[in-house]
Amino acid sequence: MSDAAKSIIITGAGSGVGKATAQAFLDAGWRVGFVGRRAEALEEAAAGHANALILACDVRDEASVAAAFGKAQSEWGHLDALFNNAGIALKGAPIDELSVDDWRELIDINLTGAFIAARAAFGIMRRQDPQGGRIINNGSVSAHVPRWGSAAYTASKHAITGLTRTISLDGRAFNIACGQIDIGNALTDMAQSMTTGMPQADGSIKVEAVMDVKHVASSVLHMASLPLNANVQFMTVMATTMPYIGRG
Repeated sequence: MSDAAKSIIITGAGSGVGKATAQAFLDAGWRVGFVGRRAEALEEAAAGHANALILACDVRDEASVAAAFGKAQSEWGHLDALFNNAGIALKGAPIDELSVDDWRELIDINLTGAFIAARAAFGIMRRQDPQGGRIINNGSVSAHVPRWGSAAYTASKHAITGLTRTISLDGRAFNIACGQIDIGNALTDMAQSMTTGMPQADGSIKVEAVMDVKHVASSVLHMASLPLNANVQFMTVMATTMPYIGRG
């Protein structure tokens, strides 16, 4: 199958990292399924591209995910990749100021949503002919070290690493590769506050270095373009001088 015929589903494709990555894949000749809750945002991100498929659904709802992924499979006949990207963050706060409802919502989207999407993609890839495919999970540098006041987000991203490792192992029998991209300070709407000041571990507020989100998109495209007998298991792409190495 040529690169021009390859297909990928990207969750959270209506904005930020997901939107930039989806557009990069379209530019590279891939067929791209745009997954997100807001059809209008997906339509805007896809910009009428002939190879874009709008798949509006909520990753927390397994029935709607199954329907969306089934639509992509019917449209394309084969699913080559999933970029499991959908996620949210919360305002920083000590754990005793984090509401249980906010914790549950974040875990439901960031972790359970990733599981549901990966489960759907894995099932398609396992049963299609030719068998196989690739799942790329969006971790974070928070999968390694936390920011101040980020109990829910950091826990979700540590869990994504466990999910990545398990899918990578379970996928071997079915020619399904799984890797993870850990992103640090990509400049999206969600990351604008980094340019004005972020709470640091010592209690100070400091502006942090950021990078263009296109570097994330090109990194995911590289991971997805490898043959299935090669895999980037983990990649960290980050603003060079952000507080990550030695964070805290």
